[in-house]
Amino acid sequence: MAAHNPGPRRDTRGIVDAADLFTHVRFRRHEPAPALRPYLEHYWLIDWDLPQPYASHVVPHPSVNLVFQRYDDGRPDFLELSGVGLSLATRKLSGRGRVCGIQFRPGGFRPFAPVFPVSEWTDRVILADPVFPAADPAAVLSPDRDEDRVAALDGFLLGLDPRPDPQAELAMELVDRIRHDRTVRRVDALAREAGLSARSLQRLFAACVGVGPKWVVLRYRIHEALEHAESAAIVDWTRLADELGYADQAHLVRDFTATLGAPPSALRPAAFRPWSGAVVRPDAYSSGHERHSP
Repeated sequence: MAAHNPGPRRDTRGIVDAADLFTHVRFRRHEPAPALRPYLEHYWLIDWDLPQPYASHVVPHPSVNLVFQRYDDGRPDFLELSGVGLSLATRKLSGRGRVCGIQFRPGGFRPFAPVFPVSEWTDRVILADPVFPAADPAAVLSPDRDEDRVAALDGFLLGLDPRPDPQAELAMELVDRIRHDRTVRRVDALAREAGLSARSLQRLFAACVGVGPKWVVLRYRIHEALEHAESAAIVDWTRLADELGYADQAHLVRDFTATLGAPPSALRPAAFRPWSGAVVRPDAYSSGHERHSP
């Protein structure tokens, strides 16, 4: 089995203007049951009661999310499957509501839906009923206490009886390597270290992660660049581009701008208010639902 996740992430990588988000919603992460930790990053819970609508923005991780959702607009509770998002994601919140999300490790979703390659869901957000017909959203969303919601999430996932999958385990290990080792820059070198051809590595990632290894490398580097842009008073972009494996500063700025819809210079923590959703491409969401993956 792949190495266990060390626990819920403490960072806010990928969340644009996280400090502002946390003034509008109650956001928590929780650890799943021990038997589920090899497959999951964490659970994420959000509750809100907003006098005015609010939009949050996320640069998605290379992860699949299952999201149980409740709103006060008369809709019944529901569950969505959110595949790996390729572009900036916007989540518009209003009134009162709550969500209980499951973020899988990259590669960790495959054992729960082994019939489909994970690339089947890439850049898609769909109602999850056809994939998980036995899910009971109300059972997850109704408890007021976090520990009871977590117990319901554990029960739902354990009831799916995930089985060890050597291919998924290898994919998780390789993505962990990409995430934590900045020297991993070339797909062919990563394939050789894994004892695979470049083509076999691509097939592995399509089946188990949903996106290619080069995309994963670039996405984690953009997460680092975003973190620097929002937290540092002054960023040496030339040096950062070199550290992240870019050919030059211009290459990093192009990737950053293409992903977030604005250049790094637009991200000044005190004054930044992101884009009002204008750069979200409607064609990215096949079901018309908005993407979410904190």
